[in-house]
Amino acid sequence: MEDHHAIARLKRRDIGGLETLVKMYQVRAIRAAYIIVRDRALAEDIVQNAFIQAYDRIGQFDSSRPFEPWFLKIVFNASLKTAARQDRQVSYDPAAVDEDPVWQALLVSGEPGPPDIVENRDVQRAIWDALGRLSPAQRMAVVFRYFLDLNEVEMTARMNRPVGTIKWLLHSARKRMRQLLAVLI
Repeated sequence: MEDHHAIARLKRRDIGGLETLVKMYQVRAIRAAYIIVRDRALAEDIVQNAFIQAYDRIGQFDSSRPFEPWFLKIVFNASLKTAARQDRQVSYDPAAVDEDPVWQALLVSGEPGPPDIVENRDVQRAIWDALGRLSPAQRMAVVFRYFLDLNEVEMTARMNRPVGTIKWLLHSARKRMRQLLAVLI
């Protein structure tokens, strides 16, 4: 219920309510944007701008609904637009990820045991590289489905696309990932 109090403050144009929302949603939003745009600084900028947009547009927000889906839609739309504007793929620098424990945590699911460390890093790099070869729309569908655990109906509402398009994006993303990761199987 903290977010309801923060939203009420924002609707009164009290920017202090934004601090609570940033604390609650910033990390998850940056992670999602990062997966789509594949650039840490860019993801941080997108989320920062999304919070400013949320503040500017809070009057359009229906307080009877949850804030997170509304806010993440702003983040995802901005991430997709940014990724589409990029005229080059952002290269994956394994050394930079290996040296940065915060971003390494984004790619690691749990703590591997000592015998699994080498294998896990190879698998993580292969998955990260394969994700980078998906289109931004496919990456967004993957984030919604597998990162946010949304079902197709929820994805349809949040992505504002027909169910058939959602199914096609997921199908094509899974098919492409299988092709790219065939060497691991």
